[in-house]
Amino acid sequence: MYELENVLRPYAWGSPTAIAGLLGRPASGGPEAELWIGAHPDSPSVALTPAPGGAGRHAPAANDGGRLPLDALIAEDPEHCLGSASVTAFGPRLPFLLKVLAAEAPLSLQVHPTLTQAREGFAREEAAGVDPAATKRNYKDDNHKPEMIFALTPFEALCGFRPAAESRAVFQHLAACFELAGLELPPLVPLLLEDLAQPDEPAALRAAFERLITGGGDVAEATATIIAALVSGAPMAGHEAALSTAVSLNGRYPGDPGVLISLLLNRISLAPGEAVYLPAGNVHAYLHGLGIEVMASSDNVLRGGLTPKFVDVPELLKTVAFEAVAVPMLPAETTMLGQELFRPPFREFQLQRIVVAPGAEPVPLAQSGAAVVIVTHGSVRLDSPKGELRLERGASAFLPAAEAPVNVHAVSGATGPALAFAVTTALDA
Repeated sequence: MYELENVLRPYAWGSPTAIAGLLGRPASGGPEAELWIGAHPDSPSVALTPAPGGAGRHAPAANDGGRLPLDALIAEDPEHCLGSASVTAFGPRLPFLLKVLAAEAPLSLQVHPTLTQAREGFAREEAAGVDPAATKRNYKDDNHKPEMIFALTPFEALCGFRPAAESRAVFQHLAACFELAGLELPPLVPLLLEDLAQPDEPAALRAAFERLITGGGDVAEATATIIAALVSGAPMAGHEAALSTAVSLNGRYPGDPGVLISLLLNRISLAPGEAVYLPAGNVHAYLHGLGIEVMASSDNVLRGGLTPKFVDVPELLKTVAFEAVAVPMLPAETTMLGQELFRPPFREFQLQRIVVAPGAEPVPLAQSGAAVVIVTHGSVRLDSPKGELRLERGASAFLPAAEAPVNVHAVSGATGPALAFAVTTALDA
């Protein structure tokens, strides 16, 4: 078992305090958006070489100073680190990535490709010689990026298209507000009402989305007029969440097409302990909150608004799944061993929430192949037939497949239960 040092991504939308507060360390003084725990080649964790004897101690190795990037460690012996089933299914790489995500401001409106789209798009850009660091590069790797988010605090997000009739009702409400106030209705609104009235719902959603994402100055002008009316007191009754979200988004990205696109999407509020999963093609944006995010190990993102970054509209339209969906909530499952698991319909990962009190029976770690663990409260001791490792609050570890089975103990003498999260593959699910 290897304790890890992880990369903190300081994106501008990150919270300056949430991750530091969760992990019990001083804040950096700048935005802290994502803590990456895994072996993605862009920001691999660093594994610390354990010293002989003494759980949790580390000493320099002769050749690497006691520190080795996790992707390099796995490459030395993929079968030992990942297990044969994982290597067969996903190749000789860690198939998942865990992040601690802290959104102080909205992330970009985005969608992730299917595995086929990612492979084809990556190969196409590689063949064209597009610089991997180019701002107009769509595909950073050849993998898809299904994901899930587990809320640690109240967590706000946009997630997938809602029924066209519901979105149409919002724009009908806006039209009625303009009529009552004697204001001229932006020409865009009747066009959207016509789009959303189409009997074929996927066609209706596509028409409205495409009109907004390609509308340029007309959309910016209509957005400014609509937001001005709402700010001036146009009633939001019955549509408060959607319309207040649009007002808030416009405050950060005035005139951006994502402001009105948000009215086509499910607006969700997760309570701490709730989770949602996001398959390929799901248009979404995290708005605010702290959570544990898990995904297939990829950084492929196609943006659709709420960002100053590159938006490739034709590629985006090929990637979006134009279908209304219920919010894909992910309830916990409890196994016969008492493990609390969150299992989205993806083979690459599952999340285990581990609560263990001092003096209580240890919690068996659900492990299928490799696993990573992070402790967010208290201290734990990981115990396997091959050794043990103590992790304090804020610490994390990589557990090779060959280390299983592992039990998680609370450290004796601690006050209150320890809390940890673990990710492994879902190949045994």
